[in-house]
Amino acid sequence: MVPHKTKRGALALGRLKAFEGIPPPYDKMKRMVCPQALRILRLKPQAKYTVLGRLSSEVGWKHAGVISKLEQKRKIRSAAYYERKKALARLRAKAVKSQAEQLKNVNANLATFGY
Repeated sequence: MVPHKTKRGALALGRLKAFEGIPPPYDKMKRMVCPQALRILRLKPQAKYTVLGRLSSEVGWKHAGVISKLEQKRKIRSAAYYERKKALARLRAKAVKSQAEQLKNVNANLATFGY
């Protein structure tokens, strides 16, 4: 808890930066999961918790609706990217398999001629 009614607390709260969602410089980076930070592992089942966006909007932040729309768009783009990535991986695996078969056939033909 920050003593927001005192001068020191108000200054500390003014320096605080927190983001709801993924801010622009970090949205293009590869995401990683930190198992030590997972809520399931760190909190007891009966423990109460809050989400930063809800807490901020209760304090007076007025952009929760905008952030939720942007987050929905990001999730749609992310899902499309993942589907495209899976399709490319399938095509790559198929191409590698067909090239391996062609190489095997070429080696078999060369072996019949004594090469």
